[in-house]
Amino acid sequence: MRIKASLAVGRLAVLVLCVLGMGVTSGCGTQKEGNDAGGDADEQARRSRQVAAAWDGSAAARVWRAGYHPMSDVVQLPLGGLRSKADEQAYENRNFALRGTLPGTWPREGRVAWAGEEDLTRPLEGANVSYQALAGDHVGKKPHLIVTEVKLGEMTLVTSRGQAVVPAWLFTLDGYDSPLKRAAVIPSKLPRPPIGRARDLPGYPLHHLSQIAADGRSVTVAALHGVCDEGPVVKALETQGSVVLSPSVKHRKHAEKNCTKQGKLQNVTVKLERPLNDRVLLDAHTGKPVPYRPKLGPSPSWSS
Repeated sequence: MRIKASLAVGRLAVLVLCVLGMGVTSGCGTQKEGNDAGGDADEQARRSRQVAAAWDGSAAARVWRAGYHPMSDVVQLPLGGLRSKADEQAYENRNFALRGTLPGTWPREGRVAWAGEEDLTRPLEGANVSYQALAGDHVGKKPHLIVTEVKLGEMTLVTSRGQAVVPAWLFTLDGYDSPLKRAAVIPSKLPRPPIGRARDLPGYPLHHLSQIAADGRSVTVAALHGVCDEGPVVKALETQGSVVLSPSVKHRKHAEKNCTKQGKLQNVTVKLERPLNDRVLLDAHTGKPVPYRPKLGPSPSWSS
């Protein structure tokens, strides 16, 4: 396992930790740790086996595999990326200006195409919805990106079933030779999990999936931990139909008694014994698929 640079989340992470009710008080050491106590490690392993057994061969797994679930960003920047700090700032702040009009008509459905698999027909969102997701309520503010043309095309992205070609809205930006793309396909809904959330399990639920390696042999997830521990630990249980991730935190042996009420997100890369492929990536705590979150913008609708 390889741990990447940590991502501080400040008050948001503290709020998440407190809402979860998992021991973030004046002393961060109140949270049980699964790597120093054999009983807790056994409990985590037992829970992972229960989650895998519930999902493998289940109706929920069949629904999941039959659906369209993005596992990479649904927005792709122009080839070569944005050219200036001002353009990067405009994109991050969702500052766009529209020169012209948006298409008023479009196909109500489109095909999601995987290599060697049957295509899936899914509803498409309109150009106005897609543009609003990019621009938000900051239309026209400077610095801004100017959209000169919008048309329907295609893009390739990673899904829970591998790479797929999907319909996408192509936004031509002033000064760029290639368009900014945003997937137009509405993701499938999350199936009802065949197992409930765990109670009193050491560690915190995973915050989100950050990346799946191109060869599928590792996944990077954002895990929560406190400022008084030595960081998150994520173990994987692999079966034929699923990969269950069990997150925990590794505490300092001599932690300070009084710790600040802060939490952090840290990216953790977990190596797998074989490629993920279409196996369901699950969180042992929630019993649900680990939600993907892009760098900018909300998670796809299936993760809620």
